[in-house]
Amino acid sequence: PHFRKDFVISKRVASARVYVTSHGFYELHLNGKKVGDQVLTPGWTSYSKRLQYQVYDVTEMLAGGRNAIGAVLGDGWYRGSLAWEDNWAIYGKRLGLLMQMRIVYTDGSEELILTDGTWKGIIDGAIRMNDIYNGETYDANRKLTGWNLPGYDDSRWQSVSTGSYSLSNLIASEGAAIRKIEEIKAVKVFRTPSGKLVADMGQNMVGWIRLKVNGPAGTTVTLRHAEVMDKYGEFYTENLRAAKCTITYTLAGGGEETYEPRFTFMGFRYVEVTGFPGELKPENLTGVVVHSDMKPT
Repeated sequence: PHFRKDFVISKRVASARVYVTSHGFYELHLNGKKVGDQVLTPGWTSYSKRLQYQVYDVTEMLAGGRNAIGAVLGDGWYRGSLAWEDNWAIYGKRLGLLMQMRIVYTDGSEELILTDGTWKGIIDGAIRMNDIYNGETYDANRKLTGWNLPGYDDSRWQSVSTGSYSLSNLIASEGAAIRKIEEIKAVKVFRTPSGKLVADMGQNMVGWIRLKVNGPAGTTVTLRHAEVMDKYGEFYTENLRAAKCTITYTLAGGGEETYEPRFTFMGFRYVEVTGFPGELKPENLTGVVVHSDMKPT
């Protein structure tokens, strides 16, 4: 689901902060740009007892006149599959966004922009499936372009529904923020004895692949992830059990495309690539290492 709302700034802004959380993952946008550098927010807690919210200073992101704020949500730990057996939607089946923007103007007055019934939403877009264990399916032909900008035509979007929830479980973030920590390049691309095309990232890592690809519209590239190769030199995923750990990207065509998932992560060293148009080179795959941004000791 995507959510959005336009609003007007008619006075000079002194400061503005956003307080935001969600049922599921959220990625918050303001005037066409992602808010903050954290990923996989709001983090994993026992949601009925503790639901963390994040705070962002968005003073410099606001503009005079029309503005737009919005978010796209993923299943995350809240609604996604967890650990073993058929553990889907342990915490709930409905995703939701909770946000408050507090704007302080230079004349001392204040205004609140809230998640309420004035927002609009749509269950559509390029992300067709997302799950921590199973990966992400993305169709670039269905990307919603401009949805996070003011003046976007949202006439086919629906009015949102608002729920009544206790806010007693809301807490400020207590853990270290999760961020993109570093990037690594594939060290080699090779064929297994059975002919599978595999890239070696050179180390076991947690995070995801940023894919660069150029090809015809409708071409589908599939990335599977594994930590080790077996004794025969083949791609080994038995230890993943039922987890698919698979990224599927369908090209829009028309030039070089860059894609990285938002609502999943994998532990892996090797990436099996199928459907790649042309010759796969190490520079087509960048490993984005993601973890809690802890201070090294």
